[in-house]
Amino acid sequence: MSCLDSVENNDEDSSARDNNGEILYAHSLENTPIQQWQTLDQHALNVGSITREFADDFRSGLWGEILGRLHDVGKARLSFLAYLKRCNGIEDGRDVGTDHSHSGAGACYVTYNLPEIKMFAPIFAYCIAGHHAGLPDWQGGDKPNGALKIRLEREKKVLDEQAVPEHAKDILSGLSLDGLNVPWRFKLEDVSFWIRMLFSCLVDADFLDTESFMNPERANERTGFKSMSELAEGFFAKINEKEQAAEKTPVNRIRKDIREMCESAADKPQGVFSLAVPTGGGKTLSGMAFALRHALKHDLKRIIYVIPYTSIIEQTSAVLRGVFGEENVIEHHSNISDDNDTLRVQLASENWDAPVIVTTSVQFFESMYASSSSRCRKLHNLAKSVIILDEVQLLPMHLIEPCSEAIKQLSKNYGATVVLSTATQLDLPGIDYAEPIVPAEANLYEELKRVDYDLPKSLTERQSWEEVAEELMQFKQVLCIVNSRKDCRELHGLMPAGTIHLSASMCGSHRSKVIAAIKQALANDEPIRVISTQLVEAGVDIDFPVVYRAFTGLASIVQAAGRCNREGKRPEHGKVVVFMPPKASMIGTLRKAEDAMASVLAANPQLDLDNQESHKEFMQQFLYAHNSNGKEILDDLKKNADSLQINFREASNKFKMIDEQDSATVLVRYGDADDILKSLRYGGPNRNIMRKLQRFAVTIHRRLLAELMQKSFVEEMHPGIYVQTDQRFYDPSLGLIGDVVIGPENMIIS
Repeated sequence: MSCLDSVENNDEDSSARDNNGEILYAHSLENTPIQQWQTLDQHALNVGSITREFADDFRSGLWGEILGRLHDVGKARLSFLAYLKRCNGIEDGRDVGTDHSHSGAGACYVTYNLPEIKMFAPIFAYCIAGHHAGLPDWQGGDKPNGALKIRLEREKKVLDEQAVPEHAKDILSGLSLDGLNVPWRFKLEDVSFWIRMLFSCLVDADFLDTESFMNPERANERTGFKSMSELAEGFFAKINEKEQAAEKTPVNRIRKDIREMCESAADKPQGVFSLAVPTGGGKTLSGMAFALRHALKHDLKRIIYVIPYTSIIEQTSAVLRGVFGEENVIEHHSNISDDNDTLRVQLASENWDAPVIVTTSVQFFESMYASSSSRCRKLHNLAKSVIILDEVQLLPMHLIEPCSEAIKQLSKNYGATVVLSTATQLDLPGIDYAEPIVPAEANLYEELKRVDYDLPKSLTERQSWEEVAEELMQFKQVLCIVNSRKDCRELHGLMPAGTIHLSASMCGSHRSKVIAAIKQALANDEPIRVISTQLVEAGVDIDFPVVYRAFTGLASIVQAAGRCNREGKRPEHGKVVVFMPPKASMIGTLRKAEDAMASVLAANPQLDLDNQESHKEFMQQFLYAHNSNGKEILDDLKKNADSLQINFREASNKFKMIDEQDSATVLVRYGDADDILKSLRYGGPNRNIMRKLQRFAVTIHRRLLAELMQKSFVEEMHPGIYVQTDQRFYDPSLGLIGDVVIGPENMIIS
């Protein structure tokens, strides 16, 4: 049965009734006779069926059906029926009180009234009690209804209302609870993930059935995507056409070889794969070729492409839309506007029920550890999928253990294949078994060698910005990448007029315009010098003959080199100069990367940056330098898992890929932002307006925000929404003016 089909249950004689013989309802419709409302039985059976269908993808169908049937038993309360009637102007006439809460009733029933599955009761209770407010903690809880243990004690009196346990018993009739067993031999780390996946199935099923009844026109928009085989047919036709039209260069020949290796590897069994391809090797389309062939081979449902940074996602999405069609690629991140989407695309972004999803590391991994119903809703659609983690080396090191655990869970227990895609070799903690898609004997890094590195002779002798500027002026076309916004602005100020500045001080709309201008100048062989932060190091296809890189970690140096002689069309190798800037980076991730690189160079002054063993040495040093709270998150989820006492909200609060406490977002007046800001001021914030304004957002430190507000350069237009007021505060070349740096320059987006 399709998940959008309803179970036929319109016979009023068979519908559940209260003690007065009145039919129990789950949902009402405005200006509609009560006889046309959705009965509680109908909703329970529908949601049970849909939840089972979803949970079958990871061998948990019966668990799903029980959850679906029991999730709304609290709606059998007389007070809930009276509430529905009041909402529709119908007088009930009975004194049944004003408390019509319902989400805790099913959790209490399974805890106190089903002794045959008592040992599993908390699993059901977490999901049912949280299907509106989100997964609770066992004890503690940071919000109302946050502690399951307390709720079960406090709300069990609802079982004294006779209609509640009677309805629960009736709705479970016909289900054999004797067949309830865990679907695989669990380890402690499996439990919280499994409960979260069951929760996802229930929440999405509840949303879908409610929508199908309340708004059938909207529900009907959730169909119409092309099948995986149709997408594959169109994809390979376009790729073949593109390859035939491409210039016959050595680089394009190697890209073709890489794609063929990816397609050949697609026949292998499911698991975790690594796709280590040097920058410029055509990783995006070759990875997608693997994903499509692999999905067809193993009957998988979708491909999810996960991208870390703003500077990558627009370009990658454009590439994929070009081969799949605009309507078949669903983007889910905060940097797009609903104006560009059909209703079908908007709906698919809610639960990822589409064949191709493009999203961000924040959306993906924070959802894996989320507790809210809206964020967890899509999780079950990760099962039976191909997940490509692009530029996986850019995952935040302080959370690398839980990120690795999420990858293991998906591949081991949920029928997903995960591709770790990177330009540099990377062994994630606990995942040293990834199957290489491209064999080592392909010798890609030697074959695609297009640059020569000039490493600093001494790690203690530093250059002034004036000295760096003098060197850069010698070149007609040169890109210099530095480690902070402040450094970028300072060096840019020493360069001749016409030098381009590029950093995360500029809003996304501004950066896109500048990057397009850079590409055009390079294509026309015009003189161009660019001073940039590291936001150009991943996914920005620019091709300079010379790249200067301030000293940093090995992975970033190699990524910077990917902007040099990218197409391999120059008669000589490109030149990548690594220099020691005036000062080391401030304490943090960048400083740890520098220190790890210094340690590797000290041990091996003749380090070969094209040798993948060098990358493994660097990553070992880099990981060792991080005092991660990621292991603590996993320990919190495991420590009482054997007794099913799990604090979901506590773990969710700790798993934050962006430090929101020290940072703030300012909406700047660039381009056509003023028109949207007028709508914001007078109409208030809504989802569409705020997503449009993401293109005009700049992240700064909260200390700087306080200073700017004190000077009236920024106002709080609505609670928590900060907007630039003084036009001088945003420079047309430099972007937002402020000296305080926030985190990585390629600001992760959600």
